[in-house]
Amino acid sequence: MNKRMRNLLQYLLFLGLGFFLLWLTLRKSNWQEIKNNIAGTNFLFLIPATVFLLFAHFFRAVRWRIMIEPLGYKPSMQNTFLSVLIGYWANLAFPRLGEVLKCTVLARYEKVPADKLVGTIVAERAFDFVTLLIVLGITIIVQYDIVGTYTIDEFKKIFQSRTGHVSYTRIIAALIFISTVIFLISYLLKKYSHHSFIQKTKLVLVGVWSGLTSVKKIKNKRWFIFHSIIIWLFYLLSTYTGFFAMPGMREYGIKVALSVLTFGAIGMIVPSPGGIGSYQYAVQQVLLIYGVSAEKGLSLGILIWFCQTAILLIFGTLSFVLLPVLNKKANEKS
Repeated sequence: MNKRMRNLLQYLLFLGLGFFLLWLTLRKSNWQEIKNNIAGTNFLFLIPATVFLLFAHFFRAVRWRIMIEPLGYKPSMQNTFLSVLIGYWANLAFPRLGEVLKCTVLARYEKVPADKLVGTIVAERAFDFVTLLIVLGITIIVQYDIVGTYTIDEFKKIFQSRTGHVSYTRIIAALIFISTVIFLISYLLKKYSHHSFIQKTKLVLVGVWSGLTSVKKIKNKRWFIFHSIIIWLFYLLSTYTGFFAMPGMREYGIKVALSVLTFGAIGMIVPSPGGIGSYQYAVQQVLLIYGVSAEKGLSLGILIWFCQTAILLIFGTLSFVLLPVLNKKANEKS
């Protein structure tokens, strides 16, 4: 099987996964209630939500530029920002393609070697993953009475018997299972270390570690961390503003918005194109913890996802058009 066919099958698999999650979310929903929720949306609130999201993307571009500077290059803010938007635009159709494309686009207009830029993407994604874990921890801590308790209760259920008491049999079985998995992984890594899949997996792990440690090379680490915080702050503001757009969601505070943002981001990790299905499902499930109806939670998930997707489609397309025009004018002036 050639690489193109393998990529196509992988894409179809992830697309199918996204639609399956969407079906799983919609199958028992009251369509009329969802329709009424969306029909009652105050779309004026989507304007500031859009602005906040664009600010988040802008500061992500600023942070990426900070990561590029140690390589000896200082691309223009204009080209970096538009390249980031193009990357997000491409990710809507083909997950992870956008990371390569934004490097290619910036390399074209800034004369920066694309292979060096790819290294910064590995570092950026590794740091984003760690940041998401930190945000998840903060979400659980600041809402321990709801999210934390719910998480612990769900975890306890795994080790409880039907009578509600601790099942030592289940605990022992879990320990045996975990030990067996660790042993098998270690054994397979040693025995089949020559296999291409194992080698690629090791390269990915090494790349993630290298990405995390590469932050040490950044000259202004505090500035880098500051922008990382600002990115998530604007994500949070955009999500919270979406609450005001959806009828019946305004009374839920910014802490609930933090939960939606966190678990929605985890849902986006599922490699379905544009997070279709996985994002709506994640938002619906986390809002159920707060007593929000399944239809209301799904409506909000659809609304926020649609807003995010529309922004990337519109501004990503505009970036494609503007980049050559703006750079042509810059070349003419120089």
